[in-house]
Amino acid sequence: MPIIPLLKQAAFEPEMVETLASVFEAAWQKVEQSGSKLSSPAYKRAAKEIIAKRIIEMAQRGERDPSELADDAVAYLERSYA
Repeated sequence: MPIIPLLKQAAFEPEMVETLASVFEAAWQKVEQSGSKLSSPAYKRAAKEIIAKRIIEMAQRGERDPSELADDAVAYLERSYA
C-alpha cells in the first residue's frame, strides 16, 4: 500500500507530501534490506500500511526530519510486530 492514499486524509503542504512519500520509500527499503519476515509477501501489505500510518502520525506530531521519520517507522514496526 503506497502512502499517497493515506496522505489525502491528512493536511500537509504539497512539498511535505513529497517528502513523506520519499520517507516511506526509504523506510520500506530498510525493512526489505533487513531481511525481516515482515517484508515477505504474507506480511508486506500490512507492514507497509503500518509504516505509512506511523510516518503520518509522527509528521502530524511535528517531526520533520526525514531520517528520524524513517528510522522511527522502522523501529515502531519491529518493536510492535516482529
